[in-house]
Amino acid sequence: MRPRRLWAIARKEAIQLRRDSRSLIIAFAMPVLLLVLFGYAITFDVRNVRTAVLDQDLSKQSRAFVDAFRASGYFTVVDALAGPDQVAPALDAGRAQIVLVIPPDFSRRLGTPRPPRVQAVIDGSDANTATLIEGYLQGTVAEVTRRLAAGGPVHSAGDGGAGSNPAAPPLTVDVRVWFNEELDSTNAIVPGLVAVIMMIIAALLTSLTLAREWERGTMEQLASTPVGRLEVVLGKLLPYLAIGLVDTAVSTALGVFLFGVPFRGNPLLLMVLSFFFLVGALGLGMFISATVRSQLLASQVALIATLLPAFLLSGFMFDIAVMPLPLRLLTYLIPARYFLVVTRGIFLKGVGVEVLALQGGLMVLFAAIGLALAARNFKKEIAA
Repeated sequence: MRPRRLWAIARKEAIQLRRDSRSLIIAFAMPVLLLVLFGYAITFDVRNVRTAVLDQDLSKQSRAFVDAFRASGYFTVVDALAGPDQVAPALDAGRAQIVLVIPPDFSRRLGTPRPPRVQAVIDGSDANTATLIEGYLQGTVAEVTRRLAAGGPVHSAGDGGAGSNPAAPPLTVDVRVWFNEELDSTNAIVPGLVAVIMMIIAALLTSLTLAREWERGTMEQLASTPVGRLEVVLGKLLPYLAIGLVDTAVSTALGVFLFGVPFRGNPLLLMVLSFFFLVGALGLGMFISATVRSQLLASQVALIATLLPAFLLSGFMFDIAVMPLPLRLLTYLIPARYFLVVTRGIFLKGVGVEVLALQGGLMVLFAAIGLALAARNFKKEIAA
């Protein structure tokens, strides 16, 4: 391998890339667009849950109970129902996601040995949303009923007046959340998007390189030069590696300054591990380009090979632990799985190389395999 020949191939690819406006758009505009679009569109939080109320008590305490739901920040009361026959139509029509049914004896049974039972009917057509709503509901109800029983205001953060508090519970759980104290799903989604988007963009960019040479008829010129297969692969890969590192830095900056995601780790460590991940992803795209030899088909294969696996099998959208065993085994072949651990660990936890050494080693292995496959499948010889 000669550095001069390697640099010549890299310079040639950079000139071709500069003249290709479509590739430049994919390289620089698409990562930003996808990060902003998915960063705002994808969320695991539930806000403004449409709530209908059937208040059969119509007391001061029942109105305070409903007001507390409004003040929780999770529930928006959109309808007051007149009778039980309106509960099902409100859910069927989608006007409400949850219906609270307050019994007629709500105020009388507050603070008694037999507390009132409030019915909550939840629309379960979306199981994930229904589970989140149930969790918000239980937390809000527990806090509101404690304050109502204590005789204190339901909106206050403090306890009720002295002497009116009920007996202390036998066990108190003090919960502290590390790394994502606000439980804001954006803090987990945006670092994951950096990994997913860079996997897609890197493979898509290099999937066009060798196929472009074949389609434009310039492979004959390349075949007549003394450069080796690995020199061609590395030379064509270098400009895209530089672009990938710039895209990673820009995506990281957008995550911090646009979405407010905390960055607690070492930026240099992130860039070093990104380097190995990008080499592997670019090598995968080069392998596809060398095998297919058609830009249209190569881009389609690259999208299929990266988009769905990165979104579905990397742990970004779904927890790997709950997947069936065959799919869990398949996830070990998805490089985005390891880079996802890196981005979330460096962004949110501030962990170092001692924690990410395994992921780093696997990404180095991925890079070596990607380059080896690309060099093996690239043929300089022109078929007769």
